[in-house]
Amino acid sequence: MSSTVKNISVNCNAINEKNTFTSGDFVSGQITLELAKDCQIDSLSIKFKGKAEVLWTERHGNITVVYHSKDKYFSIKQYFIREQKGQEDDLQALLTDQSGKAYCNVVAPGCHVYPFTFQIPAQGKIVYSLEAKLSRSMRIDSKASTKINFVSRVDPDSILMLMKPQHESKDKKMKFLNSGTVGMDVNIEKMGYCQGEGIKVVASIQNNSSREIKPKYCVYRKHSFFARGERRVGTKDLLKEVGEPIPPSANQTVTRVINIPPDIDTSILNCSIIKAEYRLRVYLDVKYASDPEIKFPIVILPASQVLAMEQPPAYAGFGLAFGNPNQPAWNAAPQHPFAPQPVEHPFAPQPVEPPPPYGTYEMYPSLSDFDKKC
Repeated sequence: MSSTVKNISVNCNAINEKNTFTSGDFVSGQITLELAKDCQIDSLSIKFKGKAEVLWTERHGNITVVYHSKDKYFSIKQYFIREQKGQEDDLQALLTDQSGKAYCNVVAPGCHVYPFTFQIPAQGKIVYSLEAKLSRSMRIDSKASTKINFVSRVDPDSILMLMKPQHESKDKKMKFLNSGTVGMDVNIEKMGYCQGEGIKVVASIQNNSSREIKPKYCVYRKHSFFARGERRVGTKDLLKEVGEPIPPSANQTVTRVINIPPDIDTSILNCSIIKAEYRLRVYLDVKYASDPEIKFPIVILPASQVLAMEQPPAYAGFGLAFGNPNQPAWNAAPQHPFAPQPVEHPFAPQPVEPPPPYGTYEMYPSLSDFDKKC
């Protein structure tokens, strides 16, 4: 920062206690410029933009391959001060002060505040940020930026799918050191759950084997990152629970509520380069045998969302995209072998669909999270 420009900063005005914004909200704030002496400004602008980015590396022998992809979704710029001869940004908005007059390009010493307002597009993005830029002749540009905590809204058309009950059954015949059969018939109430909400699992379990069995539950996340036509995949168990044992030759109906952590990241299902998916895995722990299991897809939504069929929220704009044809399903096999890393190969990503909010994913995949469990 030069001796003339003592400080430049960007601040947003909170509209709720959590300081979150969603589709259609107005983001208001101000650039604060502190000057030590008179300053002639060529331009002063504020830019509102959204983007997503992934980056990882892989070793193939002595070669390190870098996988990087970035999608820019929108960029909106407003000017407080602009050179008259500027042509590149002639169509960008030129803001005025409260009296409707243009801001002067010669600014006196002291602290000056430049207010702005943007409206978040109807369709959500991953990263929202505001960037202020001050340009002066023969000087390095002064910049300041801040990120917006965006929380997506659910499209009413998606609620019917999210509220649909899920049911599946599984039977297994015992071999080797066990005899008989075991089976389970499992139901959960819906697919969509908010942060901190409980998943009610009702399982009818038949233990017609010679040993006791235990029902077990696991919620895990699957991260997928896409770049250069390749896919990097990692899974992580988030919580595990164990039910009471069921003795041999017994049938029981077991009900258990699996509480989703309130700070769990929300799902990302409609970005072309990042996906965050969740599964509830219900399985029977059988000694000396492979465990029969059932997996249910679940969608994690922000705690502020209320999914009620009786009173669906009047949300507009951003909607979760289920079944993006440009990305493979959970159990999709790789198209061809590639490196000793746990990499799967999707079809090349197509033009980007509106992605979800900032704060629901790590910008760069943590290499320690990647394992062979999918």
